Amino acid sequence: MYKCLYIFKPDHNMRAPFLSLLTLVLLLSACTGNRKLSNTGINAYQYAVQKNIQCRNGAVVSAHPLASEAGLSILRKGGNAIDAAIATQLALAVVYPGAGNIGGGGFLVGYLASGKTLAIDYREKAPGAAHRDMYLDANGNANTNLSQDGHLAAGVPGTVAGLFTSAKYGKLPFKDLIQPAIDLAEKGFLITAGEANGLNHSRESFVKLNTISPAFVKDQPWKEGDTLIQTDLANTLKRIRDNGQKGFYEGETAKLIVEEMQRGKGIISYDDLKDYEAKEREIVSFPYKGYTILTMPLPSSGGILLPQMMKMIEDRNVKAMGFQTAASVQLMTEIERRSYADRAKFLGDADFYKVPIQTLTSDAYAKQRMQDYDPNKAGTSTAIQAGQIPESEETTHLSVYDKEGNAVAVTTTLNGSYGSKTVVGRAGFLLNNEMDDFSVKPGVPNMYGAVGADANAILPGKRMLSSMTPTIVLKDQKPYIIAGTPGGTTITTSVFQTLINLLEFDMSVSDAVNRPKFHHQWLPDEIFVERNFPVAVREELQKMGYKIRERGQIGRTEVIRIQADGAIEAVGDHRGDDHAAGF
Repeated sequence: MYKCLYIFKPDHNMRAPFLSLLTLVLLLSACTGNRKLSNTGINAYQYAVQKNIQCRNGAVVSAHPLASEAGLSILRKGGNAIDAAIATQLALAVVYPGAGNIGGGGFLVGYLASGKTLAIDYREKAPGAAHRDMYLDANGNANTNLSQDGHLAAGVPGTVAGLFTSAKYGKLPFKDLIQPAIDLAEKGFLITAGEANGLNHSRESFVKLNTISPAFVKDQPWKEGDTLIQTDLANTLKRIRDNGQKGFYEGETAKLIVEEMQRGKGIISYDDLKDYEAKEREIVSFPYKGYTILTMPLPSSGGILLPQMMKMIEDRNVKAMGFQTAASVQLMTEIERRSYADRAKFLGDADFYKVPIQTLTSDAYAKQRMQDYDPNKAGTSTAIQAGQIPESEETTHLSVYDKEGNAVAVTTTLNGSYGSKTVVGRAGFLLNNEMDDFSVKPGVPNMYGAVGADANAILPGKRMLSSMTPTIVLKDQKPYIIAGTPGGTTITTSVFQTLINLLEFDMSVSDAVNRPKFHHQWLPDEIFVERNFPVAVREELQKMGYKIRERGQIGRTEVIRIQADGAIEAVGDHRGDDHAAGF
C-alpha cells in the first residue's frame, strides 16, 4: 500500500501564518485520557483531520494526522525539512501500518539551497538466495500467491538505511526524530475508522501468515476510537535510536528477522541485512515550458515515464482542450498507453540491465512515439507496442521546504496494503511484499496488472522496478510544487495528471488533488476511472472505441505549492485520513 506525504518549511522571519478553516474534521474520543507525546504537544487520544492549510512558517501533509503533527513538531523545534520528513516517516510506521513502514523501502528527491540535488534510493533488494524462477511451479506456471503473501514475498528492507542516509543532511539528533514514533507505539493512539476497517479486512491474512500473533489481531473487531499499542515495535524503534542503522540490520532485530524467515520458510539472511546500503543517485531533471521538473531515476519507472509523458504533451495545446474533456482525456490516455508499453519492455534496475535511458527520455523519441496518434479514435495496445530501440497501491511520500531553501520529496512503500501481511515476531513491524514488483514471469501481471520482461527479472541483490514518483517542480529555480501519491502503477499517471492540472489548466491545488482521476497502463487495454468521473466524457470516449472500467479511488495525492511571496498552500487528499498541518 502506497502513501504520500509532503513537508514545507519557509523562512521563520515571514509574517504570522493564516490558517484556513478545517475542511474535514474527524474528532476521536478522548475518554481514555488526555495523554500527550513527550516534548511534542501531540495528543494521540484526541485529534482532528485537516485537509487544507495556508500558512507561512511550515507545513506537513501526510496520510495520517498524528504523523503530520509529528513532522510539524520537529519543524517547530528548529529541525529542517529532512528532519521533519524522517520523523513523519517513522510516525507513519506506527500509526499507518498499511503503508508507513520500517520493513519496506523508498526514494527521496531533494533540492538544496546550495543548488545540489539529491536522489536517495532505498528500494528493497532481492535476497541473495533469490533466483529468476523462484515463483514458478514444476510446470513453469507463475504462483503469484508466493510473491504477494507471506515470508517469501519480502525483499530486503531499505527504509531504515534510507533514513540514516537522509539524516546527514538534517540538523537535529536522530534520537529526537524517532522519539515521537516510539511514544506512539509504546503509549498507543486512537485509530480512525479507516484504519479499523483495514485491520478488520486483513485479519484473516494476519492470522494465516504469521507465526506469532501480531498486535493487529484481537478477539473482537476493531472499531474507530480503539487504542492500538505496539510494544514490540516500540522496542525495535528503541534499538534503532540507541544503535543507529546497526540497530536494525544487525544485533537483536536482525536476529528476529532471520528467525522469522526460518519459521516461515523465507530467504532473507544475516548477510542480506548487514550488506544492505542505500544509494545516492543522479536525479532526473528536465524542462517543461519554463519550469524545471525533478524526479527519481531508476529503479523508479517514474524517472522514465514522467519526462516521456510531459514531452509527448508539451507541443500540444492541451489547455485549449479543457480539463477532463473527451479530447484532453483521450490525448493523455494515448500518451500513458505508449509510456507503459515501454515500461513493460525496457525498464528495470539499471545497475543490472542496460536500459536505453537517454533514448527513452529524448525529445526526438517522444515525437516519434506520437506519430501514429489519432485524436479521433482509440488506439489499441495490440497495435501500439513498445518503441523500436536498436540494441547497443500503497506508498508513503513526504516533501520538505525550509528557511534555507531546501526542498525534499520522499516516497516509501510496503507495496500491497500491509505488505506481505507478515509481522516479524517480537519485533512488531510488517515486512514488504515487493518481490511481486519483479517480473515473476514475462507477460504475467503483478498485483497491479503490470507486466514486465527480462529487464525486470529476479536476480540476487537486484532492486525491483517501482512506480513511486516523488517530484519537485522548480519555478525560477526555486521550489514551486511538491507532489506525489500512492497507488501502484497509477502513481506516475496521477502525478502526470496533477502537474497538467496545475501547470496547464491553472487549477487550484485542492481541485488538482481532489477532482476525479483516470489511468491507462497499456495492458489491460482499458481506461480506469474513478466513480465520480463525468458520465458524459465516459460516453464520448466509448463512442471513440475505448473500454471504460470504473474502479475505486486512484491514489491519495498530497501537494504543496509555494507562491513567489512565500505563501504556502498544503492540501491533503479527500480520499483518506490525509492531513495538512502547518504554522
